[in-house]
Amino acid sequence: MWWETLVEALLDTLKLFPFLLLLYILIELMEHNTRIGRASSALSGRWAPLVGGATGLVPMCGFSVMAAKLYEKRYVTIGTLLAVFITTSDEALLVLLLSDMGWADKAVSLLSLCGAKLVLGVAVGYLADLLARRVRGGAARALPLPEEAHGHENGHTHGEDRDHSHACEHDHAHDHDHDHDHGDHGEFVACEHKHGKWGTLSLYFFSPLLHALEVAGFILLVNIVFNLLFFWVGEETVIGFLQGGGYWFQPLICSALGLVPNCAASVILAEVYAMGGITFGSCLAGLIVNTGLGWLVLARNVKAWKRNLLIVGTLFLLGIAVGYAAGGLQLVFAR
Repeated sequence: MWWETLVEALLDTLKLFPFLLLLYILIELMEHNTRIGRASSALSGRWAPLVGGATGLVPMCGFSVMAAKLYEKRYVTIGTLLAVFITTSDEALLVLLLSDMGWADKAVSLLSLCGAKLVLGVAVGYLADLLARRVRGGAARALPLPEEAHGHENGHTHGEDRDHSHACEHDHAHDHDHDHDHGDHGEFVACEHKHGKWGTLSLYFFSPLLHALEVAGFILLVNIVFNLLFFWVGEETVIGFLQGGGYWFQPLICSALGLVPNCAASVILAEVYAMGGITFGSCLAGLIVNTGLGWLVLARNVKAWKRNLLIVGTLFLLGIAVGYAAGGLQLVFAR
């Protein structure tokens, strides 16, 4: 029934909501120079693409959403973002694990899929950071972005956040001339004195909650649209289209399906592969392109459409190339 698709869209969004809330709380802690926020440099360190790639293997779309938002806030590099996007498989790994495939085939498929995506994601991540550093003269924070990438969702910029943070410390220094040292809690205590108890609660909980609800509403709307689309088209129609694509057209078709920002795309790819309808290379191509709901977060920033198109286009071309390369290797070793 069509209403079941609406319930499924709501449940998918509810599963993502805790990630969104924690993410926005983390962002507020980072932007207001708390002790937790000072550790944010680890997100863009030398191991960040490797850590991001390994995190993306966890079968949850929440990590790609978190990576996209942190990238928009410039807390992770373009390389880390791509590493997470490439290794993300949404629910595909769980579908393969619970499929009717033999345990040997299942183990080989899962290990090959995870290994290939991790190696590729980490390699592309480090390469992207290297290119970004050269383009930006040593800074790998992100691709060259327009000025709107600095914008903060509640209307102020990162520079204003920093000024606000310094203002908290400055006011605290002048208004509270204590002889004791606040230690590591200095910045947080300063801002807590500045805002008061309810102001701090609003800053670190209610504001993130509103942002999380806003993004969740957007994601729910998109989920409903694509769930209804799959319902009207029919999953059997999509599966038949994939199976009838032919050996050399499957990577292209699967990569195009991977562009759909919905868990249904990764589920269908995994199901069709498990039943032998598409090759391993075609399944890998589609799952490389598919980022769960991650690129939806980037798409909300419509002013950065060139950047978004570049990221999605890179993943699409990469998926096609890997799909055909894997298909060619399979032909060679099958002889």
